[in-house]
Amino acid sequence: MSVDANLFLNRELSWLEFNQRVLDEAADPSVPLLERLRFLAITASNLDEFFMVRIGSLRTAIRRGDPGVDPSGMTAGEQLDAVSLRIQQMVEEQYRIFLEQLEPAMVDLGIKRRHVTELNEQQSVFVEQIFEEQISAVLTPIAVHDPERFALLTGRSINVAVQLAPDEPDGDYRYAVIPFGRSDLRYITLPSDKGHEFALGEDVIALLVQRFFPGEEIVSTVPFRITRNADLSVREEDGIDLLEEMEDVLDERKDSFCVRLEISDHATKPMLFFLKKLLKLRNRDVYVLPGPAGFGDLTRVADLPDYSRYVYPRWKPCASPGFDPGQSIFETIRSGDRLLYHPYESFDPVITLVSEAATDPDVVAIKQTLYRTSRNSPVVEALKTAAENGKNVTVIVELKARFDEARNIEWAKQLELAGVHVIYGVRGLKTHAKACVIVRREPDGFRRYIHFGTGNYNEVTARLYTDISYLTCDKELGDDVIAWFNATTGYSQLQQFKQLESAPIGLRDRLLDLIDFETRQCRNNAKGAIHAKFNSLVDPKLIRALYKASQAGVRIRLNIRGICCLKPGVPGLSDNIEVISIIDRFLEHARIFHFLHGGDDQILISSADLMPRNLDGRVELLVPILDDECKRRAIEILKLCMSDKARARRITSDGKYARPDSRNSGVRSQHYFQQLAREAEESAFEEKRRMFVPQEPN
Repeated sequence: MSVDANLFLNRELSWLEFNQRVLDEAADPSVPLLERLRFLAITASNLDEFFMVRIGSLRTAIRRGDPGVDPSGMTAGEQLDAVSLRIQQMVEEQYRIFLEQLEPAMVDLGIKRRHVTELNEQQSVFVEQIFEEQISAVLTPIAVHDPERFALLTGRSINVAVQLAPDEPDGDYRYAVIPFGRSDLRYITLPSDKGHEFALGEDVIALLVQRFFPGEEIVSTVPFRITRNADLSVREEDGIDLLEEMEDVLDERKDSFCVRLEISDHATKPMLFFLKKLLKLRNRDVYVLPGPAGFGDLTRVADLPDYSRYVYPRWKPCASPGFDPGQSIFETIRSGDRLLYHPYESFDPVITLVSEAATDPDVVAIKQTLYRTSRNSPVVEALKTAAENGKNVTVIVELKARFDEARNIEWAKQLELAGVHVIYGVRGLKTHAKACVIVRREPDGFRRYIHFGTGNYNEVTARLYTDISYLTCDKELGDDVIAWFNATTGYSQLQQFKQLESAPIGLRDRLLDLIDFETRQCRNNAKGAIHAKFNSLVDPKLIRALYKASQAGVRIRLNIRGICCLKPGVPGLSDNIEVISIIDRFLEHARIFHFLHGGDDQILISSADLMPRNLDGRVELLVPILDDECKRRAIEILKLCMSDKARARRITSDGKYARPDSRNSGVRSQHYFQQLAREAEESAFEEKRRMFVPQEPN
């Protein structure tokens, strides 16, 4: 591994700076109040996953005595120390924002978290009733006799620890834990004459805990929350049933070692000592909180139906003028390639492609990848229907999609029962590519209709993430994608493609070649430029190539939402590299690359971010956009994103970021894209309304 602290930023610290940018939205008074609450919840959920995966990975490396260092030169122990300090600062800011800004503002709106000591008579009666009818019936206190043999606690859920007086004069304190598990008793809506008032379940337990322990002396109660390691690997050996192995991994995740304890600052010293011993944690793993744990649960409050004035106005995805609902989607794609930019443009054409193929008598085969899908996926239902209708349907379901494993296992079983040929990804790799190909019998022969995407086949996240869809029936792309599917689902090796590139074989090399072309152009006194938009930049080889290009004079403009290990704007190293990050109401997720290429613009989209895990450990696709109009749209998307003056932060050479001078003036790219989509939809509607179509006799 290339190691040079002068060239690379640490990826973990860079990710935390991304999460800080999200937290800035929670602190911004120009953002609607309940959206600020939602951003706060997102930062907490992000940290949950960071602890489960990244902290878990660092802890595992330390346990194994791994002496390796990352490209910035830091050992696992040094990284853990650095990120722990940074997270403590971030958590302090989260609670300052919530307690000093958001909660008082919510009270002004009539949304109030009631402390159980300030309930009115009606609310007190209601809370007692809830306790008797639900809490005491559903939740169970568990005495802790031996910390080594204590019952399993669920990660990322609330628990209440109870400290009991000794049962003899010189005895030790006794302890019990009341786990919430997955019960829906965290938020209790209270009766109120106006507004919305609620109490937290852990506070209700603290108020009435004596009823769980009649006759006992309660010394203290304290709510706490744990996070467990989720960085568990799968054995992928001959003879191993991957589906069963993944089910075992999900079971292992439930009782893996703890990586974090969140606990109220009301905890007594004996209680804190007891929990640290019970969970085998060090001081740096403990986060003492001045308010409620689990901010990720705040989305329940942010989604209250009667407070729509305090969220962003709802934006409905617009119908793309390139698709006529009265025309077969196959006819539409035959007439020319289509490029969609979600969520401004609807994801419906992608669903329609699969749904129409499922019932079209001329469709003979469907091949598709599934990485993350929705709970009630219309795409999965269409694939099942296609198989039941006699189509040859092959689906690559990635069982190792982290935190979606259980859902994908269930989808895989249902698809198999419907007659779909299901492949559980590729051994040793994750299949992260997003592709669907429909093989259709037509008068002039068989034609392949293809969808390539930068996002998942998930109609829910397609309303929340910015992503690209490219629909085409180009012959060379059709030949390539069929060859790619056959290699991925069979035992054959990837062949040389005409247009596509795939990780882990040639994707990085193709990007390196394109960067090198721009570098050589500038060295030969020609113009070179690279504009790109993606989520993370970690790969040392690509970073070094970009530095080399910058030094040759290539103008490089990057829009990177999350991790950036490249140092932009360093004199003599990266003078010509500008990096921005856009945080706004939608999650920036599209991956688009534009290389000037001597005036022969090379535009590509990809499922991959520029990280070693994507380029070496996943099956990914890099897809060229071949249609001139689609190229023009992709270039415009990149230009508009880079011109954002309202929500774009400029990444600095130390990994921090500079906020715009004014967030209320200049281009706000997400608003502009929505306006463009709406205007295009309205223009197409007006044009169609003015067009008279004669009704022919049958």
